[in-house]
Amino acid sequence: MVSSTVSLPAKWERFLKQLAEDHQMDLDSVVSELCAWAFSNAEGKKQFEAWIDNAYPAKGEAEDKERTANEEISEAEEEAEEESEEEAHEDRDYSEDREVKP
Repeated sequence: MVSSTVSLPAKWERFLKQLAEDHQMDLDSVVSELCAWAFSNAEGKKQFEAWIDNAYPAKGEAEDKERTANEEISEAEEEAEEESEEEAHEDRDYSEDREVKP
């Protein structure tokens, strides 16, 4: 058995400690049983893995998503700048056409 330390949110730690006391178990046993129950079937494991992949992507995936998002922002900024320049040219051309020529 591998021993490791797990940090629980305060509200869950209080709840789980109370359950452990009520059932004369230690907290580690309660957490162990909780995990065993939560992951007792393949579907539960798949759902948890899908959730954690989405909520907390692996480091490489998170960097890829951030890079992609930054590229999309840059592309949108470039497009907006190009449209702004085109509008400025159109306005200038329109103004030149309306000028009275001697």
